Amino acid sequence: MIELRPFNSLGAADHGWLNAHHHFSFAGYHDPRRMSHGALRVWNDDEIAPNSGFPPHPHSNMEIITFVREGAITHQDSLGNKGRTEAGDVQVMSAGAGIRHAEYNLEPVTTRIFQIWIEPTQDGGQPCWGAKPFPKDDRSGRFVTLASGFKGDADALPIRADARVLAATLKKGESADYQLGAARNAYLVPATGAIEINGVRANARDGVAVRDERTLTITALDDSELVLVDAA
Repeated sequence: MIELRPFNSLGAADHGWLNAHHHFSFAGYHDPRRMSHGALRVWNDDEIAPNSGFPPHPHSNMEIITFVREGAITHQDSLGNKGRTEAGDVQVMSAGAGIRHAEYNLEPVTTRIFQIWIEPTQDGGQPCWGAKPFPKDDRSGRFVTLASGFKGDADALPIRADARVLAATLKKGESADYQLGAARNAYLVPATGAIEINGVRANARDGVAVRDERTLTITALDDSELVLVDAA
């Protein structure tokens, strides 16, 4: 089953400094048909104005992955972690038993991110944060794992979830396959470009929810950048 969720069907909230679109029910947007997709609970498409951002606020029992599409995001948290994550790179926060953090766009341009929340396999634990660059050339024509709860994905940022987050960049006409295990769920969003996934077209920022498919064949109709979550 492949369900297309066009960008213009997503929940939306424009706060001036933040223009947010929600693939799943979040904050003031509630759709009982879009509560989660397996362990994937949140996929927000956020545009953050220059010199603004999210002030300190708490989280617990959630794996929070931020994929920076344009600009940069600056992180601070109650553990003393600080870091700046640029376009194409990824940061991960395991909220564990509880953490406070702030996310600011300190750049002179709009920052655009995907923020992805995945439910952990166990509640509690020591919170932690990490970031890592993932050069686009390394994922040209293929999927590269950015964050993962599986020991075999040694080059990925660790998360405490039965899930992995992947990205690929495809030139127009290129294809990439992804094997989805039995009883697994996939959610894919083209950050840029347009694609076909098993014959279903998706444009930039559309969501594609996948169940009961074992092989995903993604073909780029334009030069495209893709982010995919594979979750239980």
